[in-house]
Amino acid sequence: MTDSFLLIKLVHVLSATLLFGTGLGTAFFMWRCYRSNDLAAIAVVTRDVVLADTMFTMPAIIIQPVSGYLMIEYMGYSLYTPWIIWSFGLYLFIGACWLPVVWLQVKMRDMAAVAVENNEVLPETFGVYFRIWTRLGYPAFICMLIIFALMVFRPL
Repeated sequence: MTDSFLLIKLVHVLSATLLFGTGLGTAFFMWRCYRSNDLAAIAVVTRDVVLADTMFTMPAIIIQPVSGYLMIEYMGYSLYTPWIIWSFGLYLFIGACWLPVVWLQVKMRDMAAVAVENNEVLPETFGVYFRIWTRLGYPAFICMLIIFALMVFRPL
């Protein structure tokens, strides 16, 4: 293995770690702050979750398929290898879950900021958005675990 391949592999593993870890971490803190009913905490955490997605998740989302493709090419795999097709398909599914999650996070951040600024309670819409946000997270999380398994075991 060449040093350039190992560097690409390292970048791929680190970006996967960022993607998975940021998603799990932000989900945990969003859930905890929402359950606290502490409006100030909700405003801070929703703001920071949007920031974390911008700083960490977005770059990792871009890096993952690029570094994955470069490793596939280097290792001589066909893009039509079943575990690679499954990995890319699940990745696209995760993206389809993540895009509305980003929109929901921005809306929840804005609702919380307005509620804090005006000394009001959160609108009911916040709770609806939070439940949708949560429901989109479960299948995305499970698919991430499956992709990790596919990367490690390359079963098909």
